[in-house]
Amino acid sequence: MNYAKKFQIPYLLINTKIKNYENKILLQLKKYNISFICLAGYMKIIPNLLIKNYPKKIINIHPSLLPKFKGLNTFSRILKNKEIKTGCTVHFVNKKLDDGKIIVQKYFFINSKDDKFSLKRKTQIIEYNAFPEAIIKIFRNF
Repeated sequence: MNYAKKFQIPYLLINTKIKNYENKILLQLKKYNISFICLAGYMKIIPNLLIKNYPKKIINIHPSLLPKFKGLNTFSRILKNKEIKTGCTVHFVNKKLDDGKIIVQKYFFINSKDDKFSLKRKTQIIEYNAFPEAIIKIFRNF
């Protein structure tokens, strides 16, 4: 929100605990003629109404090499499973959690000193490259 204010980018805060909040989101997306949605850290399941109105127009970045470790608590589960590498995945959003078509994946190898905090930090670093790469890839194909 501070970034949006600083650069005069329109923004809207919506309480996702209220009934029919997705209608408010959809209304605002239409109002500003939004045609493509990029999610990062949204941490909520996208309502079907939005997916239906934006088919193959919503992308998300997830902190694992999908299809492994969908959902939450990713880094703890990666360590518990003794993975040798991990990374991030940019994918299209569909009706199933972290299940849409993969656009880009980036990875790194896990070392014995890594914990869930270092995995998060390393993953975020590669996410900064993966997300723009995915967006460029999508729009080159239009």
